Amino acid sequence: MTRLAHLRRRVRFAIARLARDVAATVLIEMAFAIPFLVLVGFGGMEIANLTLTQTRISQIGLNAADNASRIATGSNLALPQIREADINEVFAGVEKQAGKLDFQQHGRIILSSLERNGEGGQWIHWQRCYGDLGVASTYGVAGDGATGTDFSGMGPEGAEVTAVAGTAVMFVEIYYDYQPLLYGKWLGPRRMHSTAAFNIREARDLTQIYNPSGAAVSSCD
Repeated sequence: MTRLAHLRRRVRFAIARLARDVAATVLIEMAFAIPFLVLVGFGGMEIANLTLTQTRISQIGLNAADNASRIATGSNLALPQIREADINEVFAGVEKQAGKLDFQQHGRIILSSLERNGEGGQWIHWQRCYGDLGVASTYGVAGDGATGTDFSGMGPEGAEVTAVAGTAVMFVEIYYDYQPLLYGKWLGPRRMHSTAAFNIREARDLTQIYNPSGAAVSSCD
């Protein structure tokens, strides 16, 4: 028997033995299945993280609007005022709540004071922003609706939020570019967007934002 024939015989014997070996069969099946299971497992983690992040972004926007609706400083002798420092504290709370999302770099929050103008129309009196993401408000900028009644309010068309006379609505838009765990290319770029609105809790001086301490202005420029 030649060496080649002997080698062929040994190979056939090994294959036949492997085919009868249940443990080896299971091992081969697992070798094919494990990569797929790992892929599905990590994919599930990515989807779960995406959903959790979207929920967190929505909650951050909701809390920011709620906090902005409560801020007012003053005494019983005059209407409470809103200050630049108060707004900055709201944004500090945003960063704190965002935690490891690195919101300042990857996100932007836009806080608008929606009010009534002198002619009964809706008016964005002022806006303040936080975050380096280069996006502008979807629903208007400061000064929109200052006169007339053409500006219908803020929010999706047909479901705009409006303010009543003598009060203001703190309207928040929040944007965030999702940072994936593993499957960034598979998911593609995902920009999250959420809105929230709260009417101010008590009467306040709506004429301007005061800045007695010279605090930094969180401009939207």
